[in-house]
This record gives sequence, structure tokens and C-alpha cells, in this order.
Amino acid sequence: MLTSAERPVSDLGEDDLVLPFAVTPLDIRGRVVRLGPSVDRILKQHGYPDAVSRLVGEAAALTALLGSALKIEGRFQLQTKTDGVVDMLVVDFDAPDRLRAFARFDAERLATVGARQAPAELLGHGHLALTIDQGADMSRYQGVVPLEGQGLEAAAHQYFAQSEQIPTLVRLAVAQNVTGAGTDWRAGGLLAQFLPESEDRRRQVDLDPGDAPEGFVRAAPDDDSWSEAKALAATAEDHELVDPTLSSERLLFRLFHERGVRVFEPQPLRDACRCSQERIAGMLRSFSRTERQDMIGPDGRIGVTCEFCGTHRAFDPADFDPLQ
Repeated sequence: MLTSAERPVSDLGEDDLVLPFAVTPLDIRGRVVRLGPSVDRILKQHGYPDAVSRLVGEAAALTALLGSALKIEGRFQLQTKTDGVVDMLVVDFDAPDRLRAFARFDAERLATVGARQAPAELLGHGHLALTIDQGADMSRYQGVVPLEGQGLEAAAHQYFAQSEQIPTLVRLAVAQNVTGAGTDWRAGGLLAQFLPESEDRRRQVDLDPGDAPEGFVRAAPDDDSWSEAKALAATAEDHELVDPTLSSERLLFRLFHERGVRVFEPQPLRDACRCSQERIAGMLRSFSRTERQDMIGPDGRIGVTCEFCGTHRAFDPADFDPLQ
């Protein structure tokens, strides 16, 4: 049975929402994210090739799943730096609801390797950094995961196993032109975590193999509840995560109806950049007069274009150095 103490169950597929849920009999808590117009606008404003758009869409869905855990304020950032075709990928989530993203890629290399490469193949080797910044009064936290040819799903699993030590399953999906009515992009994701009250039940395998022979990998048996939860959650198919006619509630019902799943108040999302005239002006004031002189263009103004939203702003150098 699917229940919610805070709102009626919906059969309507809604976009740009994160829906928290819990499967109490299995000690599972998680979130489902559906991105529609927000991720479509992010991808279209950059005009990325399809292969790059799919990678950015996956990153946006993963960032929304993780960043939405921030309760009131703060910033969550996903960033990759690699030797791949996409050598940099940045997605910001500003609590409670703002999402923005951009990718830097080598168009010539992409043309050489083929535009149909899987997202993991575009990343190559390097690292993935996940940063949580909850403001000046809180410590900044960053977890780093090596990227060695795996995709974002696998990297997320590695992050939770090593940094958070919480048994976690992540599913990500991206699709284009799902309804056949256009080229709109969609992205979706599912995160399920095993959070029993007993710490012993959620304990991960000891990473130190002790006196075992080199190369030996010791596997810890899964808790029965977590094994069942993983098996159920893993049945979520890509098309279900992006289907605009399937509500997140009904998806959760399909996965966990035998055990019972409870949903909570959904969290809306929107694509929005934090850049502004005032922010950029403040950034320019942090440079020396000589540095600003080097930024002046042929038109006699300092031009700055935001990498995230593409907005171009021009500034009069005299606003910073009135005596020049």
C-alpha cells in the first residue's frame, strides 16, 4: 500500500520534483527525481551534442538526488575533471530548489570517437568531487572518487561505500523525445539507502584485508532487508524513470507494493543561475587595477559571460577605477 501522511497519492506524472520516500519494513529511505523542462532548458541553452547532453542530464539527476538532502540552505556541487572528451563537468544545486550545469568538451575528439559514445566513455579517467557547503557557520565537506572508466552511477556507489559508508543504490536515466512530440530532454533518478537503527546492521565490509593474500577481496554478506530492497529497486527500468505519464508514486508502488511504501512532501526544482550583475561586479573588484586593464575588450568594456547560463554582461572599467 502506498501512503502519505502529508498529501494525497498522485497518478499524475509531474516534472521537476524530488519525491522522498520510505519503506519502513526494509529500513529503506530514498528519493525519486524527475527532471523535465528544467533539464531541457539547461541542455538546449548550451546546444550540446546528444552524447554530451546525456552525460550532463545524468549528472543533473544525480546532483538533484544528493543535493536535495540539504534541508534549508546551502550548496551541493558535483564536479568532474578528467582526461576524457568531456574534461570538465559541473552541476550546482542551491538549496532549496535551484539547479544549473555546464560541461566543457573537445568537439574534435568527440567527432573522432563517435557521437554515440556512452556517458561513461566520455568521462575517461580523473576524479569526481562532491562538495557540500552549508554556509559560513558550517564546515565545508568534500568527497573525492577516482574515475577509471566507470559511469556516474558506479562512481556514486563507490562514494557512498567509501566516504559515507551507507549501503546505497542509485539509478539514473536520460531520454530525448520520449513522447514523440518534439526533442525535449528528460532525466530521472532513484536513490535508495539502507538506514536501520542498528549500526551493526548497516556496517560495511572492513576495507583492510588483514593477512589475506594480495588481491583477495572479502565480501560481506548483505543484510536480508537490504538484499531484498536492492533487488526490488534494481527492477526500475530506464523508461520508467523518465516516463512523463508515470507518476513517481506509481513507480514506487510498482517497486515496493509488497512491503508498503510511504511518500512525503515533494520538493520542486527549477533551473536557475546564481549569477547577477552585482555578483560579477563584486568578483571584478577583487582583481587589481592592472588585471582589470587586461580584461578590457576592443569596445573599451569588460565583458563577462557566465559558463552556466550563457548570459553576457559588460562593465565600464571606470566603475571600478574612477580616476583612470
